[in-house]
Amino acid sequence: MGGVPGSKIVTFDMGNLQQEFPQEISLEALESCQIRHSALEAARISINRRLMANVGRSNFRLKIRTYPHHVLRENKQATGAGADRVSEGMRLAFGKAVGTAARVEPKQKVISVFSTPQYLEKVKDALKHGSYKLPTPSRIIVENFESS
Repeated sequence: MGGVPGSKIVTFDMGNLQQEFPQEISLEALESCQIRHSALEAARISINRRLMANVGRSNFRLKIRTYPHHVLRENKQATGAGADRVSEGMRLAFGKAVGTAARVEPKQKVISVFSTPQYLEKVKDALKHGSYKLPTPSRIIVENFESS
């Protein structure tokens, strides 16, 4: 196949990585789909930028929960004059690797933010804006952890 293209996702964990937070707010996919690594990175940048501005670096932890393992291939077609003599059509149509994608099932968490209840609305807003970058409809779910 050649090589696997490098992932565009810079980092999977951001924010305050030391502290334990009492709430987990997650973006959950509603349909099965493939999310390209560029779409995951765009959503991560959008969410992280909003959280840094509205919540502050020390008050949240952002985690990307999916990894783009699936290699996407494209069978390039020749265009222009004489393309019919050059092109192979569907013969040997395996294709070259053009990117990677994460396969997502329904009700799978794609991105999670851990924070405190006082920032709940701002975190929900950031996740809502990040969901616009993803190719599947999604919903926001909130989970509380018991403090012991």
